Amino acid sequence: MDNINILISETKIEKRLNELAKQIMKDYGEEDLVFVGVLKGAATFMIELAKRIKNSVEFEFIQAKSYEGTESTGKIEITQDLSGSIEGKNVIIIEDIIDTGRTLEYLMRYLTFHNPKSIKLCTLLSKPSRRLIDLKVDYVGFSIPDEFVIGFGLDYNQKYRNLPYIGVLK
Repeated sequence: MDNINILISETKIEKRLNELAKQIMKDYGEEDLVFVGVLKGAATFMIELAKRIKNSVEFEFIQAKSYEGTESTGKIEITQDLSGSIEGKNVIIIEDIIDTGRTLEYLMRYLTFHNPKSIKLCTLLSKPSRRLIDLKVDYVGFSIPDEFVIGFGLDYNQKYRNLPYIGVLK
């Protein structure tokens, strides 16, 4: 596509997915996991990561809204909650991108009330320069500059999620 600059290639994403999967398996041994994907952006990342993990992985989804267009509103609302219980389970929140950190801080607190055995945070992309909340992110795919990115699940007005790479609209 002529209007997109590739920031992270499909090859780099594949390599990093393999590395993240190995680290998660090392950290959890043979324990079962629950991936809680933050819809809609994290779905692609979550599925591709889970395919590389040998542990049993349950899928749960949660949807939180904080963006309109390209800007965060600062208000977080849960628009879709978990369908099953995470009590006593090893939970990894799977996110597409961490920007200010507000949404993930909110979700970490919210999911902690469901009494998981453990809870960790995994993101495909992190924008440390935009962080307003000091979050402990356990697994980071890539740190990126402060640009609005699309592809591999990330969208612009619901478009471009299906791109196999991370790009920046020109």
